[in-house]
Formats: sequence, C-alpha cells, structure tokens
Amino acid sequence: MASNVSDPAPRPRIGLTTYLESTRFGVWQTEAAVLHRPYLDAVVRAGGVPVLLPPIGTGHAELLSTVDALVLVGGADVEPARYGAAPHPRTVTRPDRDEFEFALLGLALARGVPVLGVCRGMEVLNVALGGTLVQHLPDLVGTAHQPEVAVYGSGTVTLAEGSLAAAVLGPETACRCYHHQAVDRLGTGLRASGWAADGTVEAVELGGETFVLGVQWHPEQEPEDVRLFAALVDASRGVRT
Repeated sequence: MASNVSDPAPRPRIGLTTYLESTRFGVWQTEAAVLHRPYLDAVVRAGGVPVLLPPIGTGHAELLSTVDALVLVGGADVEPARYGAAPHPRTVTRPDRDEFEFALLGLALARGVPVLGVCRGMEVLNVALGGTLVQHLPDLVGTAHQPEVAVYGSGTVTLAEGSLAAAVLGPETACRCYHHQAVDRLGTGLRASGWAADGTVEAVELGGETFVLGVQWHPEQEPEDVRLFAALVDASRGVRT
C-alpha cells in the first residue's frame, strides 16, 4: 500500500576535510585521517550529515560529488611558497594536505558549492585566491589569539554591516580562537567582513550568489551556537554536484 506521507527531504551532506596525522587509539599508534568531534556535532545539530574527506589521492572531483557543501577545517599552516614567502621559524606545514585542499576548494568554487573555511580553512581560501598571510601574529599583536599550547583564546569579533557574516551572526560575536597566522593581503574577490579588537581580520567572504565564508576563529568550539553551520546547511539545500 502506498503511503500518504511524503518522504522527508534528504539532509544536506556536509563534507569536512580531515587531518592526516600519527594518531593513537586503542592499541594502535598509526597514521590516520582524523577530525575533532566538535565539527561533526556542529554539523549534526545544524541539520546536516557530516561526511569526512581524507586528504589522500587525486579523486577530488569524485569526493566533491558526494557532498552538498564543504567545510575546510583548522590545522597546520599553509606552505608559504604558495604565496611567495619564505617560512617563518614558527611556521609548521603539511604540503600534502595543502595540495588536496587547494584542489578541492578550486573545484568547489568552480561548481558553486557552498564553502565554510575555519581558521586554517580561511587562510586556504585567501591564499587560493592570491592573497598572503602574516606568518606569526605574536610578532605584531601578542598572544591573545593563541594564549598557549592547546588553550583557546576568547574575544569579540566586529562584523561589517551588510555582510554575509553579519546576516548570520549580527553586528558582533563572541569567539574562541587558536591561530598564530592571519590574513595579510586579501585574495582576489574577497572582502574582509570581521575584525578583532586589535585589527586582525577575523572573517572574509566572496561576493556572489554562492555561500563562501571564512572565519579565523573556531565556531565548532561553541556547542550551543551552530548558526554558521546552520547557514551553510541552508545554503547547501538542493545543491547536487
């Protein structure tokens, strides 16, 4: 017998990049593709289905075709050669991850797939579009953005009126941050839309109809506030790459 109740719309599939690191779990110490759980919880709370994207191989197009939106997560620094700079002594890179994420992002932008860049992800977005980075913020503004190892800083970000970020979060938002790098010169087409009290750029976005937003802080660390992830999920509804 046919049901009179229509099937619910499928929840958007939100792809999240992952770390490839030496990891210990159970009895094993091994290389693994891993990701902090708060990212996954944020996507689920926002109404999406998290899909982990391991930084292995060249199947970027095939991976992107499985998701409706892309989250570029935090992690190690972008290789400075990508923006024409020599490495700072405190810069720590993962070139293989760069290669994977830059290729994935390029396809996402070309296909109109919604993108949210978190911390490193915002830096990837900026460099991919021709921008540059400040490699060690403590040289300029102190340690407020990364107080000590494995300790998040806290602050307030002021958001530009009329920006995508402000439409989601209002004129300002509290943030949890952990970064020692930041945007220097903006990439082509990007606009700065959020700033810390010390003037550090904390949000960037790309004009156009597609949701493309980068935030320098870690919204996944605020479990009761999933507005950015919910906005990404909403932007991804109906997208099939």
